[in-house]
Amino acid sequence: MKISVIIPSYKPESYIFKCIDSLLNQTFDKKDFEIIIVLNGCNEPYFNQLNNYLKEKAHDFFYHLIQTNQAGVSNARNIGLDKASGQFISFVDDDDYVSPTYLTELYEISTKDTVGLSNTIAFDDKTGDSFPNYRIGKRFVEHKEVSIHQGRKHFSGPAMKLIHREMIGNRRFDLTFKVGEDSLFMFLISDKIRKCKFTSSASIYYRRYRENSATTKKRSVKDVSLNQIRLIINYTKIYFPNLSKYSFKFYFTRILGAKRSWLYQLKR
Repeated sequence: MKISVIIPSYKPESYIFKCIDSLLNQTFDKKDFEIIIVLNGCNEPYFNQLNNYLKEKAHDFFYHLIQTNQAGVSNARNIGLDKASGQFISFVDDDDYVSPTYLTELYEISTKDTVGLSNTIAFDDKTGDSFPNYRIGKRFVEHKEVSIHQGRKHFSGPAMKLIHREMIGNRRFDLTFKVGEDSLFMFLISDKIRKCKFTSSASIYYRRYRENSATTKKRSVKDVSLNQIRLIINYTKIYFPNLSKYSFKFYFTRILGAKRSWLYQLKR
């Protein structure tokens, strides 16, 4: 198996079917990738709905539908990683979707030491307004190779990229974090990443902004502050015992990013 696509899902709405459809419509050979959906913290009617949809639409694809009573996107992703058999890992959120050439283009440029990065477009679920080059900004240049520091805005989360299995190894998402665990995981595995490379602009990850998502929920000053302090401590615990393996520039931007996020969340 070349690619395992991991989709964590909690009480999914109809948008998950668009996510699944976008994977079923990939130009990448359907025999070369698997879809792993991990339904976490919920069961019926969601499991039955997804199971029936997959049986009807994806019967000639490789897929796994897993249900766990333990809620949490990190736990779901870890379960997906344990189940995955692909040489490469692709994370896709259940409310997002991808363009037809997404997997094909990422696979063409990704290696054991190079992470393929896709074009990204964010859109507002209510208004339909779109925001090109989400996170990466003007740094996106077709087929350009960059350092992990130069592509740092793409590394606040595991989506929008293709990651070789050897970069991850037996390392997993930290279940003690509810916010910021994505960025922490990407920093943890960054010691195995030597460079990044962009796809063409046709390989697109569509990021949905919607109400009541984890990223839009307001949290207390205490919760925000404790979380960001713990993040900074954990970045430091990873970096300093392994100075020769991790990029100082990337570490420094993670610390700055945690502080900026701290201030931003406090102002919301």
